[in-house]
Amino acid sequence: MDAINVFLIDANKLFREGMKRLFEGTSFSVIGEAGSLREGLSTLGAGTTPDLILIDLPSGADEEVEAMRRLREDHPAIRVVILTNDLETRRLSAALGAGAGGYLLKDIACEALMQSLKLVMMGEKVFPTHLAELLVSGRTEDVSAELPTRRKGLSQREVQILRCLLSGNSNKMIANHLNITEATVKVHLKSLLRKINASNRTQAAIWALNNGIGDQAAETGVAATV
Repeated sequence: MDAINVFLIDANKLFREGMKRLFEGTSFSVIGEAGSLREGLSTLGAGTTPDLILIDLPSGADEEVEAMRRLREDHPAIRVVILTNDLETRRLSAALGAGAGGYLLKDIACEALMQSLKLVMMGEKVFPTHLAELLVSGRTEDVSAELPTRRKGLSQREVQILRCLLSGNSNKMIANHLNITEATVKVHLKSLLRKINASNRTQAAIWALNNGIGDQAAETGVAATV
């Protein structure tokens, strides 16, 4: 694959530095960075034209979503991928509507991130496609209708753990919330991943969104990590 010019947009400067180091020696080359999309747009307007923009879209920032939509309209050839801490239904829906090519979590493995970004550059969409279609069409009730068969084989405890994963909780936080030990959480998590054919926490969280557990996660009162 040819060299891919990347522009980083994230409020955390340390994270941006980490991403630049991660891309060293790969086909991805960071040519610019900004702390916000508004700042990034001014840089792009000055002549910087990346192939890919990696951005952490703040939760509930409607003006940022609108800015991203304008960015896609002005620069349709630029791919945009959301790289964030939280897997939120509302944010995913906003990203889709604004033309994002991917929605990834920051705890994704390095190799998985590289592969996902390459797929985006090839024109693929990298996020829970099934849920995305339902959100865009407004048919969120269809997700709940499919729950009985798609959750087959999961215990109540495993569903609780899935909800915690959606909130971005660590094993320790899950253990505290469910009043069980971290060792028990690991056992349940291993069983859960096997049942839904997921290889990591991120895939499990995406599976949960695809199967309608996302909306119910908010009802558990589990605090999300920052």
